[in-house]
Order: sequence, then structure tokens, then C-alpha cells
Amino acid sequence: MALDKPYLDVPGTTIFDMEQSRLGYHLNQFCMSLMNAENRERFKANERAYLDQWPMTEEQKLGVMARDLNRCIRAGGNIYFLAKIGATFGKSFQQMAGSMTGMTEEEYRDMMIKGGRSVEGNRVVGEGGDAQAKRQPQGTGAGRLI
Repeated sequence: MALDKPYLDVPGTTIFDMEQSRLGYHLNQFCMSLMNAENRERFKANERAYLDQWPMTEEQKLGVMARDLNRCIRAGGNIYFLAKIGATFGKSFQQMAGSMTGMTEEEYRDMMIKGGRSVEGNRVVGEGGDAQAKRQPQGTGAGRLI
């Protein structure tokens, strides 16, 4: 669908819009299932078997198993749903955010206390086009949740 979406012009950011919501529907429903203790135990006992019960894409399943939250977001995951994966393994939202930026939890916390990331180099205004396709990567790719 080639709609004019100027709001996508935010480098380094995947905008969770209607298309992303459709793309990630089953991934996000899987995450919501982790609110149930029995489901968390079933998932932890055999991740692949549990994931295969959901009509998710292979990319989504691999993102979950790798604990690569940026990959999951690109595949339609919403961070508020994905947080349930971290919680399943005792991770805080701050730890998750740090892993997504390639920072330690402490580095991430300190950056946020100091006001967050600079907009310099992380903002496009009026260039046009789809920043989703040319986005800057989040973090170094080295950080994984678990």
C-alpha cells in the first residue's frame, strides 16, 4: 500500500501504524498470551512448540527466540506487547530499552536522566519519502534482551 505517510519520516524509528498493526497482529497476540502464568511456563518449556501454535511469520518467531526486540518491532511488534517477553524472563522495561539501543541498562538509564538522545542526526524534516526504508539502525545490533 503506497500511501503518502509523512509521519514515517523519522529515521531510526518504526512507526506503529495500521499497517504495522496488521503485520504484527499474531505476534502481539502471542505476547498477550504471556500474561497467563500457565502460558509463560509452556513457552519457557518449549519456545518453538509454543510459538508454532501461533500463525506468526518465521521472521517473527526467530525474532522472539533471539530476544531481538528491534527485529520484532520491524516485524510488527508493539513494544508494549513485546514487554511481556521481557517480563516472562524477569527483565525490566529499562533493561529491555537498553538492549534495544546497544547500551547497558546503566548507560541507558544515565542517558535518559540526562534528557535522552540528541535529535541531531536522528531527525528528518521535510525531506519527503519513506524513512521506514532508509531508517538509521537502532543501537549497534549487539544488544539482546536475554
